[in-house]
Amino acid sequence: MSQKDSMKKKIPLTKVAGAVAPRRAPTVITKEFKLAAVARMRAGPQNPTTLALELGIRRNQLYKWAMIFDTRDAADTFNGPGRLPVTQESELVRVRRALKKAEEELAILKKFDAYLTRRKL
Repeated sequence: MSQKDSMKKKIPLTKVAGAVAPRRAPTVITKEFKLAAVARMRAGPQNPTTLALELGIRRNQLYKWAMIFDTRDAADTFNGPGRLPVTQESELVRVRRALKKAEEELAILKKFDAYLTRRKL
C-alpha cells in the first residue's frame, strides 16, 4: 500500500432512497487505551480534536472519558462495557430505573383499562 493510499479519507455513505448503510461491528476499546488517551489529552500540547483524529475516535468521547475518570476512583474507572454491576450502582440509579419500569407498566394498564371500558359500552 502506498503512502498516498493510506492518506485517503473514507467518504461516508450518503442516504439514498431505499439504500441502507452497512452496519459496523462495535469497537471494543481497552481500559489502558482510554487511560492513555485521557493522559495525552491533559498533558500534551496537542489539542483534543487532533488527538481524536489521530486515535480514530470522536472528540466528545475523549471528554466523556475524562469526565468518567474524574468522577470515579481510578480502580473503578473503565472496568468494562455497559452498566456498572449492581453492587457498584448508586441507589439513585436503581430507584430511577424502578420508577421508569413502574411508569411503563402503569401506562400499559391505563391503555388496557380504556380498552375494556370501550368494550363494555
